[in-house]
Amino acid sequence: MPEAPRQDSRTGSTTAPTEEELRTLDAHWRAANYLAAGQIYLLANPLLTEPLRPEHIKPRLLGHWGTSPGLNLVHTHLNRVIKARGLDALCIWGPGHGGPSVLANSWLEGSYSEKYPDASRDARGMELLMRQFSFPGGVPSHVAPEVPGSIHEGGELGYSLAHAYGAALDNPDLLVACVIGDGEAETGPLAGSWHANKFLDPVHDGAVLPILHLNGYKIANPTVLARLPQEELDALLRGYGHEPIHVAGDEPATVHRAMAAAMDTALDRIAAAQRAAREDGATERPRWPVIVLRTPKGWTGPAEVDGEPVEGTWRAHQVPLSGVRDNPEHLRQLEAWLRSYRPEELFDAEGRPAADVLACVPEGTRRLGATPYANGGLLVRDLPIPSLDDFAVPVDKPGSTTHEPTRVLGDLLARVMRDTADRRDFRLVGPDETASNRLQAVYDASGKTWQAGTLPVDEHLDRHGRVMEVLSEHLCQGWLEGYLLTGRHGLFSCYEAFVHIVDSMVNQHIKWLRTSRRLPWRAPIASLNYLLTSHVWRQDHNGFSHQDPGFVDHVLNKSPEVVRVYLPPDANTLLSVADHALRSRDYVNVIVAGKQPCFDWLSIEEARVHCARGAGIWEWAGTEDGTEPDVVLACAGDVPTQETLAAAHLLRRYLPELSVRVVNVVDLARLLPQGEHPHGMSDFEYDGLFTTTKPVIFAYHGYPWLIHRLAYRRTGHQNLHVRGYKEAGTTTTPFDMVVRNDLDRYRLVMDVIDRVPGLAVRATAVRQRMADARTRHHAWIREHGTDLPEVAEWSWNA
Repeated sequence: MPEAPRQDSRTGSTTAPTEEELRTLDAHWRAANYLAAGQIYLLANPLLTEPLRPEHIKPRLLGHWGTSPGLNLVHTHLNRVIKARGLDALCIWGPGHGGPSVLANSWLEGSYSEKYPDASRDARGMELLMRQFSFPGGVPSHVAPEVPGSIHEGGELGYSLAHAYGAALDNPDLLVACVIGDGEAETGPLAGSWHANKFLDPVHDGAVLPILHLNGYKIANPTVLARLPQEELDALLRGYGHEPIHVAGDEPATVHRAMAAAMDTALDRIAAAQRAAREDGATERPRWPVIVLRTPKGWTGPAEVDGEPVEGTWRAHQVPLSGVRDNPEHLRQLEAWLRSYRPEELFDAEGRPAADVLACVPEGTRRLGATPYANGGLLVRDLPIPSLDDFAVPVDKPGSTTHEPTRVLGDLLARVMRDTADRRDFRLVGPDETASNRLQAVYDASGKTWQAGTLPVDEHLDRHGRVMEVLSEHLCQGWLEGYLLTGRHGLFSCYEAFVHIVDSMVNQHIKWLRTSRRLPWRAPIASLNYLLTSHVWRQDHNGFSHQDPGFVDHVLNKSPEVVRVYLPPDANTLLSVADHALRSRDYVNVIVAGKQPCFDWLSIEEARVHCARGAGIWEWAGTEDGTEPDVVLACAGDVPTQETLAAAHLLRRYLPELSVRVVNVVDLARLLPQGEHPHGMSDFEYDGLFTTTKPVIFAYHGYPWLIHRLAYRRTGHQNLHVRGYKEAGTTTTPFDMVVRNDLDRYRLVMDVIDRVPGLAVRATAVRQRMADARTRHHAWIREHGTDLPEVAEWSWNA
């Protein structure tokens, strides 16, 4: 049992509930349980004003009862402490399919009816609430975007605790409770998330209260943590830096008392830790509380069905009584179960919640379903992004100078970090790669947040920093999602090959945004921005394991109204794209850019215009004479752009009579038809850019078949030939990477000769010269370990 409750740190009044308060807490909990069960089963007769009949039951019984009573208990007791202490709070509901409970509680408190007036707080609205659950045209079984107060879907498990910490960052007055299901606790991302407390600043951040709900079972198996001896579980949680507070039982009155005491104890400890850091200057990392809640799976539901135990077993996970429409005994059991909550005491004759039920509910925006922190677009402010002219690199002639694009971007991000120092609403996250990715200028504005021990050799660690590095892509993603969903801004910098680790997480976020866009009450949030660097073409030193450009393919499969992919070819175009992405709302922006020295092709003004077009002709790079070109050299990505321009250079030299058009693509979605993506080109635009009859040699950053997929319905698709990465990777030289994948300048010239009618005969000697250059390359790198001088020293103006 937890220790006796202390004085409330804010009000000075005792927080232990009276017997009368315990009675009303139980009434609220029973009402929520009744509504949760009703959503799974009932199509009509929501108040049981007549005997239950088969036609009152849904034809398909969908939903998950097992976790619902525990979630309802947590919601009820959070209501109590929020109201008693005047807290601003948010709850992350981690257990999968917890929708019935959160829907029930938001309906009871009135926030659901405010968003959906048809679901009024009366019998008619109750019937709609129940009918719509997991029903065509209704709402999902998860805590989805449609549910007020939610920022976490709870469908795919593992991300709740990371989201909770992301929400708490830079929200010093916010309590973020996080219910973690014991099945969810077995996932890798959740296991990694326990380390997030080493990054939580008790001065500038809010508090996270994990509530580990051990009901013992997953779908069909016991859960690991529920079967650990308490001593071993406590050792695990203490090893993670938490102090466990236990609540266990199956007798409601006893559990209510224990849960109230546990909440008070936890919040007193949190208040003491924050006061010590904020007022007394304490720098020692707090040992934050965690509540371990053990209640039976399917608590208060049927104890036994068809002679098999249900309550407290895996059989309670979904629908305890599955044959209600056809089996009279199941129908009888369901009615007895629903009536056991005594709905006539909980709702009046019109179906309105009784005063006892609402006694613990906070008011206004303190209700969990009405908190603005769960609708972050209401809180978000525009970033103070400075003029790009302050950071742009001068370009007098294309290709005459080089810069490291991400280093240039780092200067811009440092300014943004500095200009948000007081607001604290911008964070840079990444897995131990900020300096590796050339963004270290941000350290001049903010260090790396760190609450664990430090040594004299450490650099840039800062208890109050806003650069976040942890070697867990899952945790970086979860932090940033929670941060954005509660109304702030950020950027995720990652090695291109390893961003795949969060493929599934970004799926969920994209689905969230797509659904949110269709809800008029959800305000747009800042976009999730990825900077993918250390990319495939410059991982020659790390080798095959670090070479994978496929995240772009993955993202472009998703909802077109949400996803955007940009491949800026130089430093100034990267600045322009980043400026656009950081200002945008409700998108997932993927920016792929190199960190190695790269030629500067466009001035900042030219970059702005080119990025606004998304794809365009570089007239200075081609040899068009006012008529239709003989061939189009297209490119997307920094290294493919360099190889394309080098190929154009060779064609000028060896085939000066050839009319060559050079097209650069920054925004990949521009290749899609206009009806397939908001950025897609009309057929008229596409045909004008790429022609309908001439060969197009397209040098692409990633897997070549993506370009074919994007353009397969275009008139000239049969003329499109794409070169890109084809899994021919190894540890080698930079230029050998493009040669191995047939993306090099010499191969591109050969492709032109092979595909422009008449050149195969006329330019045989030129083609042979290109093939010989590739042969010389292979011999040179094996002897010298470096690229050919003619490649390493090449420039457009040479």
